[in-house]
Amino acid sequence: MSLETLLGVGAYRQRMPRPQDLLPGRDAPLPLHNVHHVHGRPLRGDFPGMETVEFGMGCFWGAERRFWQLPGVYTTAAGYAGGGTPNPTYREVCSGRTGHAEVVRVVYDPAQVDFATLLRLFWEGHDPTQGMRQGNDVGTQYRSVIHCHTRAQYQAATASRAAYQAELHRAGLGEITTVIAYPPPPFYYAEDEHQQYLSKHPDGYCGLGGTGVACPL
Repeated sequence: MSLETLLGVGAYRQRMPRPQDLLPGRDAPLPLHNVHHVHGRPLRGDFPGMETVEFGMGCFWGAERRFWQLPGVYTTAAGYAGGGTPNPTYREVCSGRTGHAEVVRVVYDPAQVDFATLLRLFWEGHDPTQGMRQGNDVGTQYRSVIHCHTRAQYQAATASRAAYQAELHRAGLGEITTVIAYPPPPFYYAEDEHQQYLSKHPDGYCGLGGTGVACPL
């Protein structure tokens, strides 16, 4: 009997897949309509003068909306990162056999919004203590991550994690499970239907909920 049979398919939802479990993916990126549904700017391209970071904080539908609403954010995109399957589909990510998290790429103008403001929105916008889940959304793709594109971002993110952990402890909450990475792993754009989903479907599902603890940044 295989380990998968013993553990059950649901086991993939709470543990990262082993190399032999990974789905093969594909060489070509998924098709992308490179126009943001809210403001019309591109999702992919070169953005001179801008900085980029990826946040994973549960379902990327609600997470992306939080960031596109923030003044100083130039553009956002939903995608997959942190796993081993190239150019995965949403269905493949949800199987737990790609290792990817659902993330939001945030391209922002540092002259208009500082990184600390983005970090505050991230920490206060979800519960970073839940491991492989976020609320009722259970699975490795819902884990909490920050993928930094500069060393300065990484240093700020790790410092903010320590500061927020102290506040969570004071509130009687547990350990932060957020993984902070630098350099960032490859980012794969999600399918068009997931880009700016809650702009296209204003009454769509959003399962995000914070701890109610303020981030001291």
